[in-house]
Amino acid sequence: MLDINFVRENLNAVREAFANRNFQTGALDRFVELDTERRRVIGEADHVNQLRNAASKEIGGLIQSGKKDEAEAKKAEVAGLKDQQTELENARDAADAEMHDLLAGLPNIPAADVPVGKDESANVEIRKSGEPRIFDFEVKDHVDLGETLGILDLERATKIAGARFAILNGAGARLERALINFMLDVHTAEHGYTETLPPFMVNRTALFGTGQLPKFEEDLFQINDERGFALIPTAEVPVTNYYSGEILEANDLPKYFTAYTPCFRSEAGSYGRDTRGLIRQHQFEKVELVKFTLPEASESEHEKLTADAERILKLLGLPYRTVALSTGDMGFGARKTYDIEVWLPSQQAYREISSCSNCGDFQARRMNLRFRRGGGAKPEFVHTLNGSGLAVGRTWIAILENYQQPDGSIAIPDVLQPYMNGLEAIVGIK
Repeated sequence: MLDINFVRENLNAVREAFANRNFQTGALDRFVELDTERRRVIGEADHVNQLRNAASKEIGGLIQSGKKDEAEAKKAEVAGLKDQQTELENARDAADAEMHDLLAGLPNIPAADVPVGKDESANVEIRKSGEPRIFDFEVKDHVDLGETLGILDLERATKIAGARFAILNGAGARLERALINFMLDVHTAEHGYTETLPPFMVNRTALFGTGQLPKFEEDLFQINDERGFALIPTAEVPVTNYYSGEILEANDLPKYFTAYTPCFRSEAGSYGRDTRGLIRQHQFEKVELVKFTLPEASESEHEKLTADAERILKLLGLPYRTVALSTGDMGFGARKTYDIEVWLPSQQAYREISSCSNCGDFQARRMNLRFRRGGGAKPEFVHTLNGSGLAVGRTWIAILENYQQPDGSIAIPDVLQPYMNGLEAIVGIK
């Protein structure tokens, strides 16, 4: 959530930022109307309160002078002023509530160095790693490879659950588990993250804190009862909310967490996009990276977090590129985002496998997460960062496609073989 005083004092800059994000600025017009009305009401309420105080003093003098009739008339006048003040305070509270709701629906302000553009066409490539493999045989996609090997079953998953679900079998299931353990091991042992296993369901307060609510309610799988739970769309939600409502000590920052979770998304409005295979599923798995940092450290910590995610692809020997997202392509809560895209031979294209974002104090303000520098200093808002390290299913896809062999088998990257009981290749369901 944006700071209300920042919006008040920088309206033109906020309008420009929203225009760069392709975000309609009508909410800002309503914000100005409400803020003007709120200031008017507060001023009028203060004036009425002054009149009440003056009249109350006058009543005391009239009573002491024995002027009871005049005192009673003045009391009636004060009662009317009290009713008027109550109405004005109610109007102020209503304006406050509507302004809060408006602020909750406003996106983050992009950082100064974010590329300006209306959509992904304005994204800027930062770097590439690895060269796409040149195949001397016809390349198959992960669906054909997985189904032929018997390690992927989409048909029975559809029978059990519906479209956009998958069943992994044998070495395919083992490969998924190997990737999860490998990613967690690298991030904890090499990158200094603390592993955590959060709830896979969260409440509406947590979803508001990280920005899924109110704007993205249709993307959630919600539990239909009075408790208001929803299945998590990403581990970012429970992990970032870990310290919500708390005041941390500056000396304890930064804090790094990594978590494996399944993730659940309705993919509302995305029908027709990537409907074949595992690219866009209702249920998928990720290893998430979350950081809590001091404001002055968040930019450098963002670079480190992105490098940590890239490290997994380097160790797996998968070609990738990293791009800076433009203002029109960034997520709602991000002030700056790098997307890491892995090479998929069947598509002859780089596809997103991780999105690494610096949210500044946007999420912390929504969840009232602060820190204190010590010496009685006023609490400040923490900066939060998150990124996939990596999306496990898409990594599974990338391994099948990039390591496919002429006979349809899949070579196992060296770093994964210890996690596969020494298996060097997938030649069928095992």
